[in-house]
Amino acid sequence: MAFCYVALGCGEEARKPNFLFVVVDDLGYHDLGFMGSSYYETPNLDSLAREATVFTQGYATCAVCSPSRASMLTGKFPARHGITDYLGAPYGEDWRGMKRHTPLLPPAFGQHLPQEFTTLPEALKEDGYRTFFAGKWHLGGAAQQSLPTDHGFDENRGGYEAGGPYSGGYFSPFNNPYLEDFPEEKGMSLSTKLARETARFLEANKDSAFFAMLSFYAVHAPLQTNRGKWAHYREKALARGLPEQGFGMERVMPIRLYQDNPVYAGLVEQVDEAVGVVLEKLKELGLAENTVVVFLSDNGGVASGDHYATSNAPLRGGKGYQWEGGIRVPFLISVPWLPSGTGRVETPVTAADLFPTLLDLAGLPPQPHAHSDGTSLLPLLEGGTLTPRPLYWHYPHYGNQGGEPSSIIRAGHWKLIHYWEDGRNELYDLAGDPSERSDLAGRNPALADSLFRELNRWLSENGARLPDRDPLFRADSLRQVLEGFQGRTRLYWEAQRMQMLDPAWSPDADWWGSE
Repeated sequence: MAFCYVALGCGEEARKPNFLFVVVDDLGYHDLGFMGSSYYETPNLDSLAREATVFTQGYATCAVCSPSRASMLTGKFPARHGITDYLGAPYGEDWRGMKRHTPLLPPAFGQHLPQEFTTLPEALKEDGYRTFFAGKWHLGGAAQQSLPTDHGFDENRGGYEAGGPYSGGYFSPFNNPYLEDFPEEKGMSLSTKLARETARFLEANKDSAFFAMLSFYAVHAPLQTNRGKWAHYREKALARGLPEQGFGMERVMPIRLYQDNPVYAGLVEQVDEAVGVVLEKLKELGLAENTVVVFLSDNGGVASGDHYATSNAPLRGGKGYQWEGGIRVPFLISVPWLPSGTGRVETPVTAADLFPTLLDLAGLPPQPHAHSDGTSLLPLLEGGTLTPRPLYWHYPHYGNQGGEPSSIIRAGHWKLIHYWEDGRNELYDLAGDPSERSDLAGRNPALADSLFRELNRWLSENGARLPDRDPLFRADSLRQVLEGFQGRTRLYWEAQRMQMLDPAWSPDADWWGSE
């Protein structure tokens, strides 16, 4: 069958569009220049955004990584595909080992990407596309037959069960079993390495239609950058004026109030430089005008827990949280044959929409049995509208960062959060209160009840697993944990913040291997 490709005309000789799909790990909504940051410097991504459609209400399908990544590849929400927490997270009675002393025990969840699901690369591969993966996978490993090459990718550079660059860090040698180290790369950043591997794939497949997924390990912990970038951003933070208190308290844990972490800023800039390497290769090969570029984060920025890396203000919360800072992310699509994109679009969209969108852009028919929860965004990319629809989230777990077991429905500008600990609902009007400070459930009980009924119906239809009560729960033990977060933990990170901004600070002798 002959399709009409918008990029290069119609007919049997028309060339299929290429796809470059870029994912950054834990990148916050405001962590880029074009998304409003005046601290982090991202010139390559800012330039890309000027030629793209930027979805200002773009969402990850979960506040943590593995569920969100599974949704990108399958077009299904986590309650449907079954991976509802990051792979490796404890659940059931094993959760007690975290010593959080919570009232609930999180439920079991899928431990790898199910083989029976059709993925986006599999669908494109059936139409002759060459497929490539580089970077963080975190959807299973060789033991489960769930590597990228088991799910439609022809090649894999660096993707396996690990959720971070734990074995080698962010500078060569990387000690990644699926990524070859070369002697000349000593001191190279992991983001640059993944970009160069992607560029090699583009060079080798310049005469074929391709789908290349560049999935950075950055900006996930451990936070590492080189001395020069740290010094630049340290000076920038001091020049802007340094508030004495860098952390406030969220409901459970401390939370970072400002973007002033110079190591994290350097890690963000390394990602931007790496994206620039791949975009420049597309231009060099004459492929830029026929390559769709997708860019997004897998969840919100880490404002609590882990390394307390960034601030998502004025959005509330961050990675692991049920509020907007945990699930709203940078999200853009650049389609070169659509003149300068369509600017900024406020329609809510999710990562599950990318599967049907790319099929549409490739001139392929939809596969609604596969991408069950996704909707093609092509009408928005062409300046039109989408039929209004509800969006759903299901995270019946405790986030490492302070999030609580909850499920969410967004309908129009209304967002309802249902908490599984005590059955309460929070209701927010995101049009007037994007920071989610005014809970309107008490003032609008009929609306809250209606949204909860719809949410509960959807969860039941999809067999969503729910947490159980912990019979060993003791309120006094939980109280001690919370007091520790409010006292010792907050003071520790306040001290770490100031040390990192001291001109004499150094992490080690060779700056994590960058020198």
